[in-house]
Amino acid sequence: MPLTPLVTPGPPLSPDELARYARHLTLPGVGPDGQRRIRNAKVLLIGAGGLGAPILQYLVAAGLGELTVIDDDTVEASNLQRQVIHREADVGLAKVDSAVQAARRLDAGARIAPIRGRLTPDNALELFAAHDLVIDGTDNFATRYLSNDAAELSGTPLVWGTIFQFSGQVSVFAPGHGPMLRDLFPEMPDADSVPSCAEGGVFGALCGVVGATMATEALKLICGVGEPLIGRLWCYDAAAAHTMTLELETDPDCEPVRELGQYQQVCAAPRATVQELEVSELAALQAGATVQLVDVRESWEREVVAIPGSIHVPLDRVLAEGWAALPDAPEDRVTVLVCKTGARSQRAATALLAADAQATVLNLVGGTLRWASEVRGKVLDY
Repeated sequence: MPLTPLVTPGPPLSPDELARYARHLTLPGVGPDGQRRIRNAKVLLIGAGGLGAPILQYLVAAGLGELTVIDDDTVEASNLQRQVIHREADVGLAKVDSAVQAARRLDAGARIAPIRGRLTPDNALELFAAHDLVIDGTDNFATRYLSNDAAELSGTPLVWGTIFQFSGQVSVFAPGHGPMLRDLFPEMPDADSVPSCAEGGVFGALCGVVGATMATEALKLICGVGEPLIGRLWCYDAAAAHTMTLELETDPDCEPVRELGQYQQVCAAPRATVQELEVSELAALQAGATVQLVDVRESWEREVVAIPGSIHVPLDRVLAEGWAALPDAPEDRVTVLVCKTGARSQRAATALLAADAQATVLNLVGGTLRWASEVRGKVLDY
């Protein structure tokens, strides 16, 4: 669905700008007016991680007028596999500060406004209204639904994308011009209905493909060139090198968004309550009871760090086989589940309790990383 350009042309380009953006100036549908629109555009980028990294690079390189980047996270070593604006030297730095440095390396005159924080119901409408376009590069359902609702209420177009393992999707939600996120998925899913990238993994280069596609959609909207992904969902399977585009429709029964609500990330109610065990309590428990400590991570993770005496049973096996995957029956001993941070082990513990609600099953809070910090005095990240 073609749209009129989102942004009016800014001032005439300087000689330096004419030289710098020459490859845009000869493009049909872009030309000098399109480049002046890009130079006059204000974009809000939510997230400076895997998707935000290529989005920032291509928008800044394209000569975007103003880019606001909001993120509350810091750079970790495990980010460097895919978040290509961050360097080893940036570990521990706020991602928005690292993003500013990356933008200035591309263009010393880039206008970047960093916001170290989260998008919330208190700031979303003001931020959306202050920008021509918003790009959501986050990795959680709560922010995605908040972004959708703020876009609908403010009338601001939203470029939306998501990645997981080897797959990615991109769409454009333009209020009044096509379906929104709630037309497709009216209710926000439970937080644990889909594993996070930390649990399920993500192919690093996939972020570049999907992020660059999101940047492309943003520039198309700004210039009014081509047909943006309004009413369409672009799907990419990196493992199979396959793409397809699904047609989307507005749901006539979907109620319009009237106000921002609550967007806390809610976890599905477990079928049985999983008791938590603090790292400080593990040694005492092992000394006073017969304990099987089950590590549900992948084999390579145990090469980074593993708790001595733990048994390796990957999460997939626990979910598929239940107690049969473990060496000892539930009545024989206390079973403590552990993973990297406690999320996967929570799922494993819930599955075991669903099979035997009388068993004693505990989840180690904070997982192996917290154990390494508190017991070994070693702060790890992978």
